[in-house]
Amino acid sequence: METKVLNTTAQHIDTAAEILKSGGLVAIPTETVYGLAANALNAQAVKNIFVAKGRAQDNPLIVHVTSIDEIKPLVTEIPEKVYMLAEKFWPGPLTMIMKKSDLVPGEVTCGMDTVAIRVPSHKVARDIISRSGLPLAAPSANISGGVSPTTAQHCIDDLTGRVDAIVDGGSCDVGLESTVILMCNPTPRLLRPGFITKEQIESVIGKIDVDDAILNPLKDGVKPSSPGMKYKHYSPNAKVVILEGDDKAYCDYVNQHADEGVFALCFDEDAKQLKVPCICYGEHKDEKTQAAKLFSALRSMDEKGAKLVFARMPKADGVGLAVVNRLLRAAAFQVINL
Repeated sequence: METKVLNTTAQHIDTAAEILKSGGLVAIPTETVYGLAANALNAQAVKNIFVAKGRAQDNPLIVHVTSIDEIKPLVTEIPEKVYMLAEKFWPGPLTMIMKKSDLVPGEVTCGMDTVAIRVPSHKVARDIISRSGLPLAAPSANISGGVSPTTAQHCIDDLTGRVDAIVDGGSCDVGLESTVILMCNPTPRLLRPGFITKEQIESVIGKIDVDDAILNPLKDGVKPSSPGMKYKHYSPNAKVVILEGDDKAYCDYVNQHADEGVFALCFDEDAKQLKVPCICYGEHKDEKTQAAKLFSALRSMDEKGAKLVFARMPKADGVGLAVVNRLLRAAAFQVINL
């Protein structure tokens, strides 16, 4: 398959829209990460997403639309708390799960009776959705299980020859996938943390539950109800081990294990103290920068030939919870408490 690389001119937006209308696959930029888009109402097009990514058939997809009005045909009801969160956070990096209508193919939801829906804020994503006139199913535009893409080049590296087109919209601002919250229960449940934090959500709708799988492996036999809940995910080829401890403990441990192929994924403040090659992903207290840089930093590890990466554990609050969630899965939950 020939993969076209498109820009964000009106002509190329139209080209992307036509490919999607014809049942093709297009990697598109969003504010979170690049998504691999297909017509969410075309079961075969959705199946092709799973094939292109090598994605397991038990991992549901998120549907992207441009307004809450476009949700109505896709669900059986919209709870009042959905409207409250939409007014505050849409368009933006928040995904809400509701009971699906018969219009949504089972291929999108992996057979579940719920569908995850988001209204992105990225102008190019919104333009492509609008020009296609379609709701778009779009998981991250990378090989399944690998590091999510935050630039078009990441998509080119992973998906050339596997998809019809890639739209180059520059780097993603947020850098981590959207927050996912289940809205079908009396008390909504956070399934995946993201840039929209638990605290922000609770300030609008009151107390929410937090799924155990955010900071722990998904229990055996449990089907993931949201993308990003798998045991290992967002992983580079290098082995990642998380170190939890203060500045000195982290730097001492890494320096004691300095060897060929050993790298550090660290805070900016750590770099001068380390005796191994390091890639920084933000200052100690700047979790938003950590989120924006994490995936690019993990990809850089492979580009630089890292074999073993000692990653610095951030604090698991605010946006930091999302960073910790992604790191835990990148490391397959290998954590050393210092």
